[in-house]
Formats: sequence, C-alpha cells, structure tokens
Amino acid sequence: MNKVVLFLYLCLSIHCTKMTKERNQPNQTYLALGDSYTIGEGVPEAENFPHQAVQLLNKAGHPFSKPTIIAKTGWTTDELTAGIAAANPPGPYNIVSLLIGVNNQYRGRSSEEYKGEFEGLLLKAIAYAGGNNNHVFVLSIPDWGVTPFAEGRDRAQIALEIDQFNAINQAVAAQYKVHYIDITPGTREAATDRTLLTSDNLHPSGKDYERWAEKLATGIGNLEN
Repeated sequence: MNKVVLFLYLCLSIHCTKMTKERNQPNQTYLALGDSYTIGEGVPEAENFPHQAVQLLNKAGHPFSKPTIIAKTGWTTDELTAGIAAANPPGPYNIVSLLIGVNNQYRGRSSEEYKGEFEGLLLKAIAYAGGNNNHVFVLSIPDWGVTPFAEGRDRAQIALEIDQFNAINQAVAAQYKVHYIDITPGTREAATDRTLLTSDNLHPSGKDYERWAEKLATGIGNLEN
C-alpha cells in the first residue's frame, strides 16, 4: 500500500469512526416548566418556544429529543408545583427551563408569596437538571399589559407589577446561579406590532416565540463550548 492510499484509508477510517460516534450519541433531553407562555396558547405545538429551541439546536448540531412540557394556561406558581407532582417526570434532564408568574400577578397574588413559591420551583428545576444549576434557564414574565386584551385596565400598573415580579425571579435566579433570559422588553413591542400576538390579542405569536427560542438555544449551545 503506497503512502497516498494509506493516507486516504486513514482519513476515511477516522471520518467513519467520527460519524459512528455521532450516530450513537443519545439525544439530549429538555424539560420546560410553566404556563400558557410555555405551551404556546393559540399557536401550533411546533411554534411554542421549547419546540422552536429544540429545532434550532438540532439544526446547529446539538441533538435534542422532543421537549417534555409541564405547563397549562392559567397556572400560578402553586398550580405548577401541583402539576409537576402529578406528572412526576422521571428525570434527570439535560436542560430545564422555568417561566411562571404572570397568573400570580393577574390574580393579584402577593410578591412575597410569589418569591417563596418561585424559589421552591427553581429548586425543583435544578433537581430535575441533576443538580446542575448551569443547565437551568429562567425566562422573565412577558408584559400582557400592552396587549388589546388589557384595554380599559391600568397598563402602567400592570407594567410596574410585572417588573416587580421579574425583579424577584431574576434575584432568585442569581442567588442559585442559573441562567436568566429577559424576554420582557421584546414582548412590549406588541403595543405597536400586532404580528407578535396570536388572534386572541393576548398571547405571543410564533414570531415572538422564535425570538425567545433563539436566545434559549444560543444559551444552551454555548454550554457545549
């Protein structure tokens, strides 16, 4: 075997070995915890942010299985806690995201109650990530006060309360050293851009979820570097 043929043989062998390892690599898993913003109320399943994030990650060469979602429209922090207990997902997961609190604000629940229950949920999220806080992502609460649904309500007060709740979840996220993604400013653009909303004039459209997904996928992808 001459040197050229040997070189080509070795290159082909290395390439085939690499491809075999990639094919045998198990897909990573992702658990998304939340409410209507996580399931994507009013949009096809493929357009909610967990599914769009997985699609982006797969395209970027980070293999992920279909996300596991524990969320329901209208859920508050205590209802999400009960929902997790009822679902009893096996875990652990490679990635866990948490977005919850808008219904606490909407129902007039106190910020003190939110802080305690959110902290409990974040601890659960970390546990489901196998105790790896670096693989947990908290997303901020969108501002629904800019939507047509809020017509006749005190939009400034809603914004103030949303900011207060987000200050809490951001502080708790920092305390436990998990990642924090602030999507709230973008949701406020719906005041002038209705394409960011679904036909119910309240929930985000797939277009807005795509922006959330890009931020989440970027954060997850950076964990690989």
